[in-house]
Amino acid sequence: MVKKRKRMDPDRIRRAVREILLAVGEDTGRGGVKDTPERVARMYTELLGGMHEDPKEHLESVFTENYDEVVLLRDIPFYSICEHHLLPFIGSAHVAYLPTGSVLGVSKLARIVDCFARRLQTQERLTGQIADFIMEGLSPQGVAVVLEASHSCMTIRGVKKPGSAMVTSALRGIFKKDPKSRNEVLSLMRNGGK
Repeated sequence: MVKKRKRMDPDRIRRAVREILLAVGEDTGRGGVKDTPERVARMYTELLGGMHEDPKEHLESVFTENYDEVVLLRDIPFYSICEHHLLPFIGSAHVAYLPTGSVLGVSKLARIVDCFARRLQTQERLTGQIADFIMEGLSPQGVAVVLEASHSCMTIRGVKKPGSAMVTSALRGIFKKDPKSRNEVLSLMRNGGK
């Protein structure tokens, strides 16, 4: 369940960014950074907008359909902000479910990914949130979610390993319990089973 959070406070973000600029020795009146606090406040409002979005609104496009095979949307681009360093991680999501008489409008799968990604996150939690939400909201036979992402906190700082990708998965229902179903969906997620 998604709990209600306080609304964003752009004025407080602007003040905090100004303090960071001062703390690193920057002249906050300099032309290049004079408007940085405002730009950063707008950026955080956009990048973290999912914190104040209810993902349930994306379940309004559920259709009754007698379809009992895998529904998969692959290669959904996403970005999120790592809660440990406030740096982005960027990647692709692959989301599948096995319906039980109800299917979701295809764009809603991408919107659900965005809703949960646009928060302070860890990739592991993000993967599970997407899977759990679809499992609870659609009641399918199973859900499979695989995320592949590059983490700035690992590529531009710390260990500095650009080109590395972190892969996480969350399997629910039949995809967790039945090896044949799991293998089928994971095969479809890997380049359409080619």
